[in-house]
Amino acid sequence: MTKESICGRVLVIAAGVAVVFGALTVLSGGRALFGGAEAQAAVGNAVGFVLWFNFLAGFAYIVAGIGLYLRHLVALWLSIAILVSTVLVGVFFGIHVLQGGAYELRTVGAMILRAAVWGVISIVAWRNLGKAAQC
Repeated sequence: MTKESICGRVLVIAAGVAVVFGALTVLSGGRALFGGAEAQAAVGNAVGFVLWFNFLAGFAYIVAGIGLYLRHLVALWLSIAILVSTVLVGVFFGIHVLQGGAYELRTVGAMILRAAVWGVISIVAWRNLGKAAQC
């Protein structure tokens, strides 16, 4: 197996993760935002700006995933932008919590998971599409 084929597989895996993660994010966020009373009750003390950010970011996840699959350099920058914006929203969420705002504990885990996933995807994109490309 050549280095090029390994890099290609890594990008395809990262792209697949991004697209699936994005689709699941859009579906769950859409259900929470636009679902009926039962769906709204299921989210509990969801923080509005976090919920909206995650829902809208889900579309960016899908675009980034398609870009990674097609090996477009813009997918690298979009992945980094998703990571940075997720971390910033996480910081604002932390401020909200520290000020005594209502929240769900699962939101903490979800934000950490999102940042970790996009951290890994950004590294994969950097290594395979950026100036530091090893392929």
